[in-house]
Amino acid sequence: MVEELGRRRANHGDIYVLGFYSRLDEEKKGEIACATAGDARKWMEAFDHAKQMVEYEISRASNLRNKLNMEDGLNLEGHRPRVRHYARGLKKLIRIGQGPETLLSKASRLDGNNVNRYFDSDGNGDVVEAHEWRCVRTINGVRIFEDAASSKTGKGIVVKAVGVVDASADTVFEVVLSPDRHRRYEWDTLTGDLELVDSINGHYDVLYGTFDPRYLTWWQSKRDFVFSRQWFRGQDGTYTILQFPSVHKKKPPRPGYKRTKINPSSWEISNLKTPSSLNTAKCLVTQTLEINPKGWFKWRNKHCQEFEKTVPYALLCQVSGLKEYVGANPEITSELSTTIVQSKSDLSESNSEFEDAEATFEEFYDATDSSSEDEDSDNEIEVNQDKKIKLRNISWAIASLTLKRASAPDSSVLDRDVPPINLDSDQFHGTMKRAKDESDKNCWSSPDGSGFMIRGKAYLKDSMKVKGGEPLLKLIAVDWFKVEDCGTKVALHPKSLVQSAAGKKLPFIFVVNLEVPSKPNYSLVLYYAADRPVNKTSLLGKFIDGNDMFRDSRFKLIPSIVEGYWMVKRAVGTKACLLGKAVTCNYLRQDNFLEMDVDIGSSSVARGVISLVLGYITSIVVDLAIVIEAKEEAELPEYILGTVRLNRIQLDSAVALDDVRGPIKATHVT
Repeated sequence: MVEELGRRRANHGDIYVLGFYSRLDEEKKGEIACATAGDARKWMEAFDHAKQMVEYEISRASNLRNKLNMEDGLNLEGHRPRVRHYARGLKKLIRIGQGPETLLSKASRLDGNNVNRYFDSDGNGDVVEAHEWRCVRTINGVRIFEDAASSKTGKGIVVKAVGVVDASADTVFEVVLSPDRHRRYEWDTLTGDLELVDSINGHYDVLYGTFDPRYLTWWQSKRDFVFSRQWFRGQDGTYTILQFPSVHKKKPPRPGYKRTKINPSSWEISNLKTPSSLNTAKCLVTQTLEINPKGWFKWRNKHCQEFEKTVPYALLCQVSGLKEYVGANPEITSELSTTIVQSKSDLSESNSEFEDAEATFEEFYDATDSSSEDEDSDNEIEVNQDKKIKLRNISWAIASLTLKRASAPDSSVLDRDVPPINLDSDQFHGTMKRAKDESDKNCWSSPDGSGFMIRGKAYLKDSMKVKGGEPLLKLIAVDWFKVEDCGTKVALHPKSLVQSAAGKKLPFIFVVNLEVPSKPNYSLVLYYAADRPVNKTSLLGKFIDGNDMFRDSRFKLIPSIVEGYWMVKRAVGTKACLLGKAVTCNYLRQDNFLEMDVDIGSSSVARGVISLVLGYITSIVVDLAIVIEAKEEAELPEYILGTVRLNRIQLDSAVALDDVRGPIKATHVT
């Protein structure tokens, strides 16, 4: 398993760290330190490609289900020749022999100046957009939008600035995140003077800043502010940065300065597709913030100059400043990147901050671009008995693997030869009630799939997505549990709906258990039922009876915040997520059910997002759709497997699983 651990400080500079460990033996673990976020992305993609290639080759040699235990990861013992073969795909990313001092000496000047032209994104979400964005002004090539829907509420107005920057998303992300004042002075008129106050984790920090308001208004006293930042990279390569006004004990009010609050805002940075012949990178940069409607309406309608002297206007102009700064400094996209690999059996023995690097040279390996090296030499990975890893002359640029498989038979997902049973959700009851109407609270319902975009029949040719239809499986009940530790294998609990007499009569039940980290921990358990047996030759049938790697690579969750605070909407996003690649997922296949336990707490990024969501959970309405991803023409078009709408959930309504009296109510099925 490989996970992005985020940024760390090293020698007055920032590095990006990946953690890796073996599912078979979690004592075998290590870290990879990268100079830029782009390098970290390349490593994640390289590991993912290599894993898919090895998995396919091994599965082709013998029966896959016998080779891979359903509860284990991929065991490469006995397959090292194949591992060395596929390790060629990592060439140019690694060169051994210079030691960690190379990266540490460069850490002080790592400002995100590297460009990485690898990822292409269409920038579109997988949810039908609920906002009514309207362009109201163009400033220096940057479009200013207003959310017309928010303007009708009479509260704060959500606005955004959108511009195209001639650099990769990796590079722009580094520039925006860097607190280097000399760099920020060239594009940021408001938050140029920044100071790192605290680093909570690799994806969350707190900063202090000052500005002279005379550049904006007639105010004479200087202003200071404190704000927190959370950031993460989506599976489509889009970077999201969330900024909130904050307080910190290390930065109390300062004499001579008036403390002010910076508007909550967010950055979204995504790559744009460009013709390969141009050999250039472009990205779309969007900054969104909430402002007071009074001054905004005057500026929008009457071109009032007063708004141009406010903090919100200065924030909106950051995209324009960023666009001009990158265009005037093309050299920021051309510096070399550097990577370090650390591998040892127990990382807890060190503080993981690279402070003792001189004493551990043998455990780190410097990695730089070695394009001038002989491409045919030592293309291998060697694993020593002392668990140290040596990577030699390896390139990250793995060529795409074309898998030639027999076309699946053209059949329905559910067995048409078996008459369907009557699935009435009123016959089943979980611990969370079903919604009576749209105004009901602390409840669930199951909307149709028209609010979600999924792959169409010709997706492999035209990349077009279409609106989803009615879900294939019916949501029959929802449980909302509070648990001491992790609530896994819920379906085996004697009080579970699955173990009830009616549940055992259902042809198939898909149990999705979302394990929510908190104090206490929670489990949101969704029960989806089929009214007929699942055809084993269908994509769903292969998912149900397949191995964990196949399931991890195919199960998609599409989120949508229908109602709620706009910053929560930005944090959650609208992009489909392959859950098995983002968090740890465990599966239990027995009898007439498959349970999927999703450990949200296994990812620091996911923990940060869910923590934000829980803070607003009583005021938001969220829709979720689950899809089995189609990757081959015979599997298209995709279909919505199931949906759920969660309406303003109350945390204290969760029930302890062991406190449930008797079996969770279920009546007979006809």
